[in-house]
Amino acid sequence: MPAVTLKYNRSGLRFEFPETPGFVGVLEPRHQPALQEPMTALQRSLEDPIDARPLREIAHGRRDAIIVISDDTRPVPNALLLPPILSAIESGGVASDRITILIATGMHRPNEGAELEELIGADIARRYRVINHQSRRSEDMVYVGEISGGAPVYVNRAYVEADLKVLTGFIEAHMWAGYSGGRKSILPGISSEKTLKFMHGPEMVADPNATYAKLVGNPFHEAGLQVMDRVGADFIVNVTLNTSKEVTGIYSGHPVTAHTTGASAIEPYSSTEVDEPLDFVVTTNSGAPLDVNLYQTSKCIAGVGPVMKTGGDIIVASSCPEGLGGSEFVAALNEFTTPEEWIQRALAHDFFYNDQWCAQEIFKWMIDHPIHLYSDGISDEETKRYGMHPVKDLRDTVDDMLRKHGEGARWAIIPDGPLLVLRLKSSKRILV
Repeated sequence: MPAVTLKYNRSGLRFEFPETPGFVGVLEPRHQPALQEPMTALQRSLEDPIDARPLREIAHGRRDAIIVISDDTRPVPNALLLPPILSAIESGGVASDRITILIATGMHRPNEGAELEELIGADIARRYRVINHQSRRSEDMVYVGEISGGAPVYVNRAYVEADLKVLTGFIEAHMWAGYSGGRKSILPGISSEKTLKFMHGPEMVADPNATYAKLVGNPFHEAGLQVMDRVGADFIVNVTLNTSKEVTGIYSGHPVTAHTTGASAIEPYSSTEVDEPLDFVVTTNSGAPLDVNLYQTSKCIAGVGPVMKTGGDIIVASSCPEGLGGSEFVAALNEFTTPEEWIQRALAHDFFYNDQWCAQEIFKWMIDHPIHLYSDGISDEETKRYGMHPVKDLRDTVDDMLRKHGEGARWAIIPDGPLLVLRLKSSKRILV
């Protein structure tokens, strides 16, 4: 019997499956070869960036600098990126004690202690000033005005006041922003909860143009560009990764041009089309670190939703070692009675929690698609409480789906979850 290893936590999950007449296949991102010498490529990108001067030249004459990095929920290779970036800034004349590393936590918890050392390395953690963005600390924010739609923009004070601003991150398809990286380091990475209340509000999450692999006409992407224009960004260093988390490309330089260049480069590798909608699907949240909790697991549900038939079932394998997620996400979940009623109340602003956007994403797709969850970190009681169906054995659940939809049911396996963007051949799309 054929088998596949699903991305699940760090070890993976072996899944034996039946090949039935309607089986579409094991759908995976096209293989991206890893860079043979990523350090050499990084050094070259800092000296010959996209649409920008070399970073060391940009650093010349600046009084201080700040480098924004992703938190530990993102597999950014900080051990590779930070030493050359720091060296370039220092060779441009900025002393090490005038450089700050700002962790773009968004609404996530801070990374401290051993976790911080694992994120950036013990030597860098010891030698440089490192701070965690904390979106609820109003005294750490600066108001920089409003953007279109009336959203008030508050951004981390340390970033706004820095003379040289460098953003790092990695580029992958994102369920609202189109692609991660670039301007997303600022919005939501280092923005205030006051701003995120608007930019992650129910209307934005419900907008069909705020979706995977779309930049032009995407309101979330456009808002991010407006915020970045308000607070400034001098240089970005973004990477692309393959499914083994190996670096496949480095895009340094102009904060907009370098980012869109990377997004365009990764698009052919990270998306695929299906001829017709599916009756059911088996997917994952791409393993560690992304399948850390149910909050993050919304991403794989959103990734397959657009190619499902009405009533089609979504089977998710996500480890969730940290359970459901943060307290406000759980509070949002606890408003649940039915998915239809939850969405209606959210759009009516009957309640608001700062982490409710991922709950909305789950319930939005649940209206037309039963969700089945296989997870070591979430109990059967919790799974049922929030409208999902607990899975004890993936093969048994697939057999149940074949009985429900028929032996000729169209179905697929997505081992890498949201690392692969699925769309119907009939759908029209514009990337950049």
